[in-house]
Amino acid sequence: MNGQDLIRGVDLLNREKQIPRELIFTSIEKALRLAITKWQIATQAAAKPKKTKKKEKVEVAPEVDLLSAAPAPEVDPDEIKEEDIHVNIDRQSGVITARYKDEILSPETVGRIAAQSAKQLMIQNFREAESEQVFNEYNAQKGDELQGVVTRLDKGAATISLGKVEALLPRSEQIPGETHHVGERVKAVILEVRRVGHRVRIVLSRTHPDFVRRLFENEIPEIGDRTIEIKAVSREAGYRSKVAVTSIDTKVDCVGACVGVRGSRIKNIVDELGGERIDIVRWNDSLQVLIPYALQPAVVEEVFLYPKLGRAIVLVKDDQLSLAIGRRGQNVRLASKLVGWDIDIMTHDELNVVIEKAEGWFSLLPNVTAEMVEGFIEDGFLSYEDITFMEPSQLAEMTGLTEGQAEDLVAFAEEAAEQVEREKLTQQEIATSEGTEEEDSTSIRASVSKPKQSEFDSLFADSPKEKTAGGEEGAQESPGAVQE
Repeated sequence: MNGQDLIRGVDLLNREKQIPRELIFTSIEKALRLAITKWQIATQAAAKPKKTKKKEKVEVAPEVDLLSAAPAPEVDPDEIKEEDIHVNIDRQSGVITARYKDEILSPETVGRIAAQSAKQLMIQNFREAESEQVFNEYNAQKGDELQGVVTRLDKGAATISLGKVEALLPRSEQIPGETHHVGERVKAVILEVRRVGHRVRIVLSRTHPDFVRRLFENEIPEIGDRTIEIKAVSREAGYRSKVAVTSIDTKVDCVGACVGVRGSRIKNIVDELGGERIDIVRWNDSLQVLIPYALQPAVVEEVFLYPKLGRAIVLVKDDQLSLAIGRRGQNVRLASKLVGWDIDIMTHDELNVVIEKAEGWFSLLPNVTAEMVEGFIEDGFLSYEDITFMEPSQLAEMTGLTEGQAEDLVAFAEEAAEQVEREKLTQQEIATSEGTEEEDSTSIRASVSKPKQSEFDSLFADSPKEKTAGGEEGAQESPGAVQE
């Protein structure tokens, strides 16, 4: 190969595989050094004298097959010093200069087998460089939307061709109920990019909240040009999403712009999501305003915020309770994810019962005064489990107790919370065995469930039967797809 052919080959690799030219030249030089090293090792191994019974005989092989025989153990590879091997490729003309010590080498001198070894090393280096380039390119696009073609299906997982690479859309990252077929064009976002050996594995998702965000950005020009901003997205793929938006231009209605004329814009997004319901919420920096927006279509009467626990208690009327909670708790769960706070939905009567129980429970805590009990409730603590979320040092600062007394208080609360949970599980088992399992507590909270009956409840009068998020199956929930 003359210099110009080499330059053309380097340019072709650079253009098609996006491998830097300097990296290609460096890989070729490294491969040539390897070839020269193997040639010297083979030559020295072949030239070593072999002892026989009659006399010593020196045999020099004209060429040694490097693929079938490793260097002889008599040859020390360390004898071939790296500084004795000089290889250089002119970056402009492509002329290769190679020598071992003072001997100028040519391809014929090194031999075909050594050249084959150099070729394999170059191919390996080019593949690694291409893999690194693909990893860097797609890793920088995490969360971005891509479109590809389904090339094959395997147990529900789809392989998507993105052009020069393939990606995987696992069954778990597909919208529930949807099916794909070979040749179908599919939109998804990049969920994960990781190395698997020398290859790059790209995982796509159609269930991630970012997928809804990207669809809004591509479908609604005002979001693309930053007139409208998406502040938060919460999603349960295949069922319902909530998207909080705001406008930097007071003349632009952020909710109306997202809906479009007669729902034309939102309809395209809903169709891509397979009919998934989307609530568009007007963003507000005040949680007192944002939480009622997030819980629409339910009408909220009052919101109490408790920053120490990251909790909000929302009061509604009886006829709005199931609507605020939603079918199987979906509405309040998505609202909680949207605002980043735990949300408890209660009626006024239920809140009074919970406070009454909490007063009785907290009065049993060691070293606690009536003022401390009142302070706990004012800060939103409504159960023993809430107490266990606090560090003893934090409790000591809140109550004025010593840190040792605060540790005793937390230990008592942990033991009491476990006892309440055990009693609750026992009652559920009894109810299940009788076929009349009672429904759980009214307030829906991801991490805390209120007990119904325990030995502590003897402190209180009988309370009205509590309700659950799924109790009425959201019978009053509005069928509308967009809420302002």
